[in-house]
Parts: sequence; structure tokens; C-alpha cells
Amino acid sequence: MAQVFPEGYTPAVDPHRLAQERSLAYHRAVAIRMDRDPAIVERAIAKVRAVLAEGREVHYARLWEALLTGPVERLREVLIAETEEARALRQSTPFAGAIEPRERWRIWKETRERAAGR
Repeated sequence: MAQVFPEGYTPAVDPHRLAQERSLAYHRAVAIRMDRDPAIVERAIAKVRAVLAEGREVHYARLWEALLTGPVERLREVLIAETEEARALRQSTPFAGAIEPRERWRIWKETRERAAGR
């Protein structure tokens, strides 16, 4: 039986690496938008505090809360860092929904094309 892949999926591209690259690109866009729309950070703080109030994902929520309420330059550094710590934090991002769907799809498409070497 033939394996069916989603449109645009290239089996030669490591899906885990692609997800990391897509997340990094998304968070780079968030870092840029923070200057134009400081409410992005306020919404992220509200999300983190809701998670903490529910007792879910407390470890990462506390780390995010410290970043979000600290110096904005440190937050920006972590958003775009290519470290293990930053990758782990991005997996539990409070910035979900901070970028409009069309922009997210553009980021997704460009990241996939770069990964496929197009």
C-alpha cells in the first residue's frame, strides 16, 4: 500500500527539524511584531498566568512568566535563539495565535521550501 504524504511534504525533509525551523521563524516574526504591538506580550502573560492558575505545564509556564515580565531584550533574545533551552520553551509557547493565519501559512510555506532546498 502506497504511503500518502500531505501536500508539500518531502520525505527527505526531517519533520522534527522542519517543525523546529518553522517554530523559530514564527517566533522571529513575533519578536519583530513586539515593537509594533506591545499587546502581544500582554496577551502572552495572560495565557501563562492562566496555565499557572490551572496548574498545567508549571515548569515552562514559570520560565515564560519570568521572560515575559523581565527585560524585553532578553525575551527577544530567547525567542530567536537556537539553543536547546529556547527550542524547549518554543514548544510550549504562549504566543500561539499572535500571528495572523495568512502570515503563519506564509512562514510555514517558506520554511518548508528552504528545508526542501527549493
